[in-house]
Amino acid sequence: MSTAQDSGRLLGQVLRGMATDGRVVDELVRAARSHSPEVATLPEAENRRHVEVLLATGLDFFERSGEPDEQDFEAAETLGADRAAQGIAIDSLLRGVQAGRTQAMRIAIARSRAAGVPDEVILEGMVELDRYTGALERHVINGYHTAELELSRTNRDVNTHLLRRLLLHGDGTPPEPEEVRRAGLSSDGLYHCLVSDVTQPDQARALEQRLLGCGGVYGLVEGRLTGLAARLPTTADVAPDALLVAAPAVGLAVMRDVHPLCVAALRIASRSGLRGVHDLTDLSGEVALASQPVLADLLRGTLVGLDHDDDFHRELVSTALVYLDHGQRLGHTATALHVHPNTVRYRLDRLAEITGTPWDDSTAENPSTVLATLRHWWALRHWLDHRAPRL
Repeated sequence: MSTAQDSGRLLGQVLRGMATDGRVVDELVRAARSHSPEVATLPEAENRRHVEVLLATGLDFFERSGEPDEQDFEAAETLGADRAAQGIAIDSLLRGVQAGRTQAMRIAIARSRAAGVPDEVILEGMVELDRYTGALERHVINGYHTAELELSRTNRDVNTHLLRRLLLHGDGTPPEPEEVRRAGLSSDGLYHCLVSDVTQPDQARALEQRLLGCGGVYGLVEGRLTGLAARLPTTADVAPDALLVAAPAVGLAVMRDVHPLCVAALRIASRSGLRGVHDLTDLSGEVALASQPVLADLLRGTLVGLDHDDDFHRELVSTALVYLDHGQRLGHTATALHVHPNTVRYRLDRLAEITGTPWDDSTAENPSTVLATLRHWWALRHWLDHRAPRL
């Protein structure tokens, strides 16, 4: 056999024989399984099925003209997708594919030489085969990542739907124990309800990846990244510019009542310019007061004589709030405001004159009660935060 055409046909016969030879399939399966322990966990019949399909596709490539990218690589895409669905890591998958690829080249070279195919024809054929197997590998990766993305979206949608049913009143019936279990939660487990101020999908995915180390499930609920975490996250678990409110661990049955509290606390923390992770209970006072807007307006109405547009009046109210926040101690208040204690005393006296309310009504014989202090603080805080609409 002297012509290049005849040699090419002979090489084709060798490859055709490989594609239909069960012993070749066995060798490629063994190579893939021995080089990738994860692939070896799959049933051997699963490995054989894919090897047989890929060999048949390779033979078809040699019997048709055209570039590899013009060929049908559905089998390679399916292999990648199947391995993603089976939970095989991409690195393990590629180790198996590359081991099978190398072994197939070795067998092809050995059989071609035994059949009398000239070395230059073998070299040309192996170059073409390498082009094909390189394209095959790219399509395996593409199929894997496409399926991985789809699975990720599907899992995220399932988790988000589950979270909404667990956290939102009026969002369907609570999930069944089996649904909870499939999401990786325990029906009788205790979890921290988390609510963040992250709303952009790409940022939400990034924060979700950071929080996965805390266990639990996460998704967008009412437009915010929300989750149920098995472990309380720390500030190190979130991005520096993110805000997250975390509730103490409770059972799933009460999450519909805990979630609205976390949302309310998040709004309060955001208005205060807080960042990082904050415990719901640390904001419990503000959350409780915020739930009584009508009573807050009534309290604000008792501060007669104050004008929101008067900067001096706002300074007086701010000083009184700092005074109450620092245990009604002139020295501590003055230090916090970087003024003299006499200045604090003057401002409190002026505020008392304008409103008719003494802001330092504590004496040794009649100390100020917690509830009285709360009343003062609430009235001042609401006045400072509220600005009546201009006519």
